[in-house]
Order: sequence, then structure tokens, then C-alpha cells
Amino acid sequence: MKATFAAGCFWHVEHLLGHTPGVTSTKVGYTGGTVPSPTYRDVCGDTTGHAEAVQVEFDPDRIAYEDLLKIFWKNHDPTTPNRQGPDIGSQYRSAVFCHDDSQMEAARRSRAEVAEKYDRPIVTEIRAAEPFYEAEEYHQKYIEKRYNL
Repeated sequence: MKATFAAGCFWHVEHLLGHTPGVTSTKVGYTGGTVPSPTYRDVCGDTTGHAEAVQVEFDPDRIAYEDLLKIFWKNHDPTTPNRQGPDIGSQYRSAVFCHDDSQMEAARRSRAEVAEKYDRPIVTEIRAAEPFYEAEEYHQKYIEKRYNL
């Protein structure tokens, strides 16, 4: 099964999810925008509408989608619009791109649960999955390559 998350710079999110038992593969890329086949340079210009995102393949017999959502919520700030840490721009927004109705329901339910823990509104988008454009090869598994992990 597939799941797609945006939570700031995709390098950290890919590294985190890529080391989660039950996740069988990850790829970083761009989704949620209006420009077909964008490049990193296009997306960084903050004019394409795309978010940096991670698409994961996972084995639902080993990890539930709801557990992936818990990891997603726990590892970024869902209350900051178009920003995570020092990264600013709509490409760094918080979003869940759902691949079917059950993911949509689970994501909405989990957002409501998470909202009770914050004193600021959750700004995370929850929307249907859109075309996912794989990022350039040098972005794939960047942290592992950069730090020889």
C-alpha cells in the first residue's frame, strides 16, 4: 500500500519513515501543485504549489496506516503554516495525501485527535493524492548518502 506525507524538508521525513518497520520503500518528490514534472529548482521557487513529500510503500500486515499517521504527527509541527523549522515556503507545508477513502477518514480522525493536544489550530491539509513527481536522484536517501549511513 502507498501513503504520502509532507512535513517540511523531505530528507528528514524520508529517513524517519524509511527506518520504520513495515515500510518497504520510500521515495521523495513533489505533489499537490499545478506544474507537471517540476524540478527541485521549480518547487523551491515557491510558485508551483507543490509540497516536498515522501511517498512510502508499506505492508499493512506489519504496520497500520494509523501508525504511520502517528509518526507523521509526532515528528513535525502541524500548527505552522508553510514552515518547518528554518524552512519557509508553501513547499514545506504539512499535508497528508490520501490514496483512498479509508486513508482520508483515518487522516481526518487523527487530525481531530491531535488538535486536542495543541493550543493553536492544526493547519495540515488532508486531501486526495495527486500526481507524485519523483525528485532528482541526489535527493533520494539523501541523509544516508550524506552521512554514509
